[in-house]
Amino acid sequence: MDKKLLGRKINIARKDRGLTSEKLSELCSINATYLRQIESGAKTPSLPVFVSLCRELRVSPSYLLAEILPDPEIQEMDALLQLWGSATPKQLKLINSMIRSVLDSMED
Repeated sequence: MDKKLLGRKINIARKDRGLTSEKLSELCSINATYLRQIESGAKTPSLPVFVSLCRELRVSPSYLLAEILPDPEIQEMDALLQLWGSATPKQLKLINSMIRSVLDSMED
């Protein structure tokens, strides 16, 4: 696994969420120095820390591990999850309706 790429993706996701390294480390119950080491590629997060990072950053594991999971379908699902995660409740309702309509029309 490319630790530097993983760290870079975590760093980008953290900044996209408007979180400082101190705030993210607090949310994940880890030391801020450890988070900076992960983001620099010096350390690899443990599985529990990785799960916590995904949860707090609101990203899927496949987003962070895309180079290991090059399947285009997984990447498409991840793109949808990213959009889903940034939508408001009102937008989510509309998106659900639109998806149902498209799927229903494709069954005919």
